[in-house]
Amino acid sequence: MKYIETKNKFSLRKRIADNPIVNRAVENCIAAYIRFAYRTSRFDRYGFEALDACVARNESVIMVLWHQRLVMAGYAFPVHLGPILSLTTSARAGRLIGQILRRFGLDNMAMASKQRHIKRSRQILKLIGEGASIGIAVDGPGGPARIAKDVPLKWARASNARVFAVSFSANRVLRMPTWDRLMLPIPWSRGVIHCREWPELVPRCATDSDIERLRLSLEKTINAVTDETDLAIKKFRLKMWR
Repeated sequence: MKYIETKNKFSLRKRIADNPIVNRAVENCIAAYIRFAYRTSRFDRYGFEALDACVARNESVIMVLWHQRLVMAGYAFPVHLGPILSLTTSARAGRLIGQILRRFGLDNMAMASKQRHIKRSRQILKLIGEGASIGIAVDGPGGPARIAKDVPLKWARASNARVFAVSFSANRVLRMPTWDRLMLPIPWSRGVIHCREWPELVPRCATDSDIERLRLSLEKTINAVTDETDLAIKKFRLKMWR
């Protein structure tokens, strides 16, 4: 009897979680909160000149960031200048994030985790060839945190697309109880959104050892951009307390 009751409770939670009406309500609430936090705060956006110019002239690029800083992608990625596709998993949490990002102007592709890698890459490369830019959390969807995966490098090798690292930070944030301590800005904050181009090219003849070296280089660049946003906020706090 106890097993049946537990199974029924789990089934009820699953039905509620998969209910499209419930999902839309949750997505709307989270998107509304992010908009409110952004509009009541002061965010400085810098380092985006090269990225904005690429997207404006329909040059496909790959934008990468840590999953922890993903919620501000709608304001970091230049969605007003050209089509940008965000990639998430088809799992429940990934679908939720993808639908939230849609509300900020990003297209979304939910990638099935069991789908063959070759098939996924062909789909992505086809979209890049058609002029879409790609935005992806390179340590998602399940970590480890701040460990870059090499998939974007393989896309860059095949498409010759430039790669840009993006991050944000704010002096007042909520840290969610997730594997990466996902950051949500609090309203009436001071924040920065920063971008830097990854200064490497992935040669078409790159070997596995080349890819590993480049992966570490990309990881270092994303960490540097992320740490710079945190340092800028730290300096702001020190200035405010003087």
